[in-house]
Formats: sequence, C-alpha cells, structure tokens
Amino acid sequence: MTNQFCDSTSRSRVCFKFHFHFARVTSCRLSYKSRMATPDNSRYQEFLRMTKQYLPHLARLCLISTFLEDGIRMWFQWHDQRDYIETTWNCGYFLATCFVFINLIGQLGGCILILSRNFVQHACFGLFAIIVLQTIAYSILWDVKFLMRNLALGGGLLLLLAESRSEGKSMFAGVPSMGESSPKQYMQLGGRILLVLMFMSLVHFDTNFFSILQNLVGTALIILVAIGFKTKLAALTLVLWLLAMNVYFNAFWTIPTYKPMHDFLKYDFFQTTSVIGGLLLVVALGPGGVSMDEKKKEW
Repeated sequence: MTNQFCDSTSRSRVCFKFHFHFARVTSCRLSYKSRMATPDNSRYQEFLRMTKQYLPHLARLCLISTFLEDGIRMWFQWHDQRDYIETTWNCGYFLATCFVFINLIGQLGGCILILSRNFVQHACFGLFAIIVLQTIAYSILWDVKFLMRNLALGGGLLLLLAESRSEGKSMFAGVPSMGESSPKQYMQLGGRILLVLMFMSLVHFDTNFFSILQNLVGTALIILVAIGFKTKLAALTLVLWLLAMNVYFNAFWTIPTYKPMHDFLKYDFFQTTSVIGGLLLVVALGPGGVSMDEKKKEW
C-alpha cells in the first residue's frame, strides 16, 4: 500500500511539473506574439486581410503585362520584327516569319490562359520557352542587365506556377497529404531569388547620398525577400518602391511615339510591371516552406 501511494504521488508530481512547464512555454509564446502585435503590424495585417481576395488577380495581371504588350507589338510591328530576325540571323523569310508567329501566338495565348485560369501550368511553360527564345534571338544572353531582367521575369512565372500547383491540390480537400510539396516550396524559393535580380539591374554606383541610401535600403530588402524573413512586408515595400521608380524613370507616355526611346522605355516599363506582379504574388501567398518565416513557426 505504501509503495503504491508513493508511486502515485511521484507520478502526480511529474505530471504537475510537465503541465507547469508547458503552461510557461505557452505563456511565453503568447507574450511574444502580443509584443509583436504593434499598431503598425496590426495595420499591415489588416491591409493584407482586406486585399486578400484581390491581390492574386492584380498580381497575375501585372505579371503577364509584358507578354501581353510584346504580343500586341508583334502584331503591329510584324514586318519590322520579321526583317530584323531575317537580317540578324540570315535565316530566311520563312524561319523569320515562324519566329514572329510563335511569339505572337505563344504570348497572347499564354496570357489568355493565365487570366482565364485554364491550363495555367502549360501556359507558364510556354511563356518560359518564349523567354528563352527571345533571349537567344535578340542576343540578350550577352547583355547582363537585360539577362537579369529576363531571369527576374522567369522568377515571377515560377511563383505563378507554384500558385497553380497549390490551387490544383486544393481541389482534393480532406485527402490526407504529407504536407506542402517539395517542388512547390523550391519553386517559391527559386522565384524569390530570381525576382531580386531586377533590383540588381537597377543599382547605380554613384557617390551621391541618395544613390548610396537607395542601394543600401534596396539591398537590405532584397536580402529579406531572398531568405524569406519578414517576407510579405519586405516584398510590399519593394512593390511600392519599384512602382515609384517605374513611373518616374520609364514614363514612355511622355516621349513621342516616333522616337526609338518611346519603345525602349515602354519595354522597360512593362517588364518592371511584371516583376511587380511577381512580388505581389509573394505578398499574397507568402514565402513558402523554404524560408525563415516558415521556420520561425517551428521554434
């Protein structure tokens, strides 16, 4: 009887210590979350809740804008584009015409599929192929600035591809799964890393105070997005910053249409808008599993 009483007493003490320790850990986590819920953070979270339904649609529209503009330009500048490819590559009339036709159909068709939410993965792969084709045909491979922008555009498509995979899985709600799929996680990681290349192409090595400050702040923000720490806030800040720079530096509407600079700035404007769309996808969907924000939930 005495031994049984002692055993029950020791077990009750162990259970009490366990529950006490668990309560302390839980209270520490709650106090940490309450400290993090500052007024600024609350306003930011409220903004995300209000725009949750609209951000993915706006992100997709921004993301495909450069493909839409380029496809329309292929239609109106059909002869100019064909003659340029024929002269540059000496490939003949037929192959040059096929190049322009593939760009026209591939880009406009891909945009329509993405906006209508039909065969999104096939559309993304088609637009990837267009990026590779144009990189080779227009000798972008040897221009570091334009190459980084094309890679950033590919990063936006990777994020869109990851979003389409998550939508496909959500159709089978209630079916047991092993968690978030690894391909989707690494697509989001690759998309985030490629997106920051756009900002590397905007860095100016000037000695004035404004340029130095801009480079420092921009570098800090792109690092946060790449490693996935405070990702949504950093991505939203980059969206606002890039939007302001795009309107200021790429104001093609202020240049007469007959000047070559008009087309150059227009191309830059819509490419930057597409990268903004990729960042908006990060804001709407989060950084994914391979990120510091996700690892913090396990700590």
